[in-house]
Amino acid sequence: MQIDWEALTAAAVEAMRHAYCPYSGYPVGAAGLTTDGQVVVGCNVENASYGLGLCAECAMVGALALSGGGRLVAVACVNGNEEPVVPCGRCRQLILEHGGPGCLVRMPSAVMPMSQVLPEGFEPTDLTLVPTSTFRQH
Repeated sequence: MQIDWEALTAAAVEAMRHAYCPYSGYPVGAAGLTTDGQVVVGCNVENASYGLGLCAECAMVGALALSGGGRLVAVACVNGNEEPVVPCGRCRQLILEHGGPGCLVRMPSAVMPMSQVLPEGFEPTDLTLVPTSTFRQH
């Protein structure tokens, strides 16, 4: 699949313009391209309790679920200067789960697959590696 990084980044910029960030003043937008060619977007949404804020990538994955799901093949995230930003750890985990190790992410230095952005990431299949019967019951 051909990825138009400029268009994907432009969608992230447009999403960033809707960010709700009165506490940090740091708007972020995210856009993801799916296997069927749709683009899903999200922006960060802060909260007065600080820790309950949502990252743009979280909102993007929520939009993916609302659209009927699918798999991410490429993701671009930008800040208020319209520059690529690095997804935080929680968001790397979300992108990995919904795109897999081959999902491409536009990082500040280069486009990288999730296998590099989150090396040896934890995936849903890891949950089945240890049978629950091996744990001591209390």
